[in-house]
Amino acid sequence: MYNCLIVDDSLIERDLMALHVSKIKSLNIVAECADGLEAMDVIQNQDIDIVFSDIDMPDLSGIGLVKALKKAPVFVFVTSYADYAVESYNLDVIDFIVKPASFERVFKAANKAMEYIELKKKQIEAPKMEDIKSATATYFYVKDNHAHIKVSYDEVTHIESMGDFSKIYTQNHKMYVVLVSLKNIIGQLPEENFRRVHKQFIVNLGHIVAILPTEINLSGNQSVPFSASYKAEFMESQVDTKTLKRFN
Repeated sequence: MYNCLIVDDSLIERDLMALHVSKIKSLNIVAECADGLEAMDVIQNQDIDIVFSDIDMPDLSGIGLVKALKKAPVFVFVTSYADYAVESYNLDVIDFIVKPASFERVFKAANKAMEYIELKKKQIEAPKMEDIKSATATYFYVKDNHAHIKVSYDEVTHIESMGDFSKIYTQNHKMYVVLVSLKNIIGQLPEENFRRVHKQFIVNLGHIVAILPTEINLSGNQSVPFSASYKAEFMESQVDTKTLKRFN
């Protein structure tokens, strides 16, 4: 059972989130707070695993709350303002939900938070990724129990951030979890093969099937969100120059 805290200055939004969270059997709502200061008091005096928090609140915002905590629980931000997404991901918040929050979206975020907590408990070892950006490299290794598994670039469809961890997905639907942040992974992979399209996602350019306004479809019926903050550069460098035109 995971102890949860709900923080929102709107009573209606707070009640709605409590309704959603109460349907998830693995979650236990310890308290519901109307502002960041009240939430800080609860976090400092009780064992809280996951916080579902609004961002725009009086006195102490959700972002201010995370920054003020020396050892923060896993945070899921729930807000009406999508513009906060970039700053929240810089704080390694596990997920970001835009209001109105549906049960399906809360359920997905809760599962991601619980998975992250379990990964932290296991402290999975980092993969061996030395020198993979060399001119001739076409693969890297990930450590799986007592073995090092060779993963070729062509196998990888996309990589998802899990805070300190990352999940590497392959075309044969295998998935590897590594103790390496997305920021560090993108710095070790060749730019001609992999590009970041969202604060939480890297895609393999070779597996792109279609590019939509808010998502990218990949081979194997997989898709990832496409962030506006990455769209302009990506479209200019990867799409516009390779699009067939009426006149050459």
